[in-house]
Amino acid sequence: MKTSISYSRVWSIAYPIIIGSVAQNVINVTDTAFLGHLGETALGGGAIGGLFYMTLIMLGWGFGVGTQIVVARRYGEEQYRPIGRTIEHGFLFLMTLALVIFLLVKLFGNQLLMYIVDSESIVNTSREFINFRIWGIFFAHTNFLFRAFYVGISRTRVITLTTIVMVLVNVFLDYSLMFGNFGFPELGVGGAALASVIAEISCTLAFIAYTLLRVPIKKYRLFSFKVFSIRLLMRTLKVSIPMMLLNFISFSVWFIFFLIIEKRGESELAISNIVRSVYVILLIPIMGFSSATSSLVSYVIGKGRENEVLATIGKILVLCVAGVLLIVLPCSIFPEQLLSIYTRDAHLISMGVPLIYIIAFSSVLLGFGNILFSGVSGTGKTNISLGIEIGALTLYVGYTALMVGYFNVSVTVAWTVEILYALLLSLLSYAYLKSNRWVGLRV
Repeated sequence: MKTSISYSRVWSIAYPIIIGSVAQNVINVTDTAFLGHLGETALGGGAIGGLFYMTLIMLGWGFGVGTQIVVARRYGEEQYRPIGRTIEHGFLFLMTLALVIFLLVKLFGNQLLMYIVDSESIVNTSREFINFRIWGIFFAHTNFLFRAFYVGISRTRVITLTTIVMVLVNVFLDYSLMFGNFGFPELGVGGAALASVIAEISCTLAFIAYTLLRVPIKKYRLFSFKVFSIRLLMRTLKVSIPMMLLNFISFSVWFIFFLIIEKRGESELAISNIVRSVYVILLIPIMGFSSATSSLVSYVIGKGRENEVLATIGKILVLCVAGVLLIVLPCSIFPEQLLSIYTRDAHLISMGVPLIYIIAFSSVLLGFGNILFSGVSGTGKTNISLGIEIGALTLYVGYTALMVGYFNVSVTVAWTVEILYALLLSLLSYAYLKSNRWVGLRV
């Protein structure tokens, strides 16, 4: 089956997101590397605090993905004015959601951390991190919406520009605020969180400036805020709610995974945080191609070319797996050198080497799984995406709890759950796409 979507078209959408993801993950690497110099407790507390925050903002991220699918469908149908109304309704919703989450964390966050984490030192470090970090949720949600707009209209270069701004701000402030350099106060773990908040603010300002200067505001009817339509918001929520739940559940499960690892000790938690940082780097191409997949699938359906969906996904798969291999191979050849970026502790490095091999293999499998899964989401059947994710993650948690809680396996065996998850995601997503049950769906 042929498709009108060329490899160059796929690449033109994906590569700015990939470059943006590279820049974004410089933040992750920098934070983790600096925390590594503060010790195992800082690494562990930063891991728990960071994942706690990421789990919370995944509701906003999921709404952004759903909005992106709606925007891409309208763009494919050449209905440009409804795009602006979709974005402004999304903004009102996401600001309300951010306020609710912020208040809940301020009221109950500390008590929750004390309840779910065993180590008192990890609790204190995580609390310090999250009390600073939660202030960034309003700007993170705004950035998700800008990203949904630009990916939806296939104009993704701005994502690279704004992310580079965010990275530069974050790296400078990490070095300044964590260690008290350049006359800044020495805030330690709290400094890493505060640096990330200010970096998110800078990204929002960059998005606003670019939009005002380079985007035809009237064409898309952006920033009008004239009429509020419950019907329009509910239409977006119909697509977005499954994606919100999906992303929230996904990160909740990863958070649970780290809580299970924390029961084994601070060294296991510290090396898992380092490996998580490396894992995210290995997944960089997948992030870009996954966004391209959901948008292009929605776009070709909007053009009435449902018969091109599988062929389009096939082309994206080729590019994605090739991109993953380019990163995976050098990391697999030089694992000790890679881990030494984060820590000089020989014990942690020896623990981490087999974990690098595991995540290298699972990254290739996730190259298939995430692209197929994003194809399902791009059809608009986000409720099916949610079902697939819940099925795969249920086995993920069950496997981890059984291996660690019952069989008391090492942290290395525990991380093999990523291979199981990637296989399940690939098989379930492919089976649904081949069924053609998504054909004819309106969004």
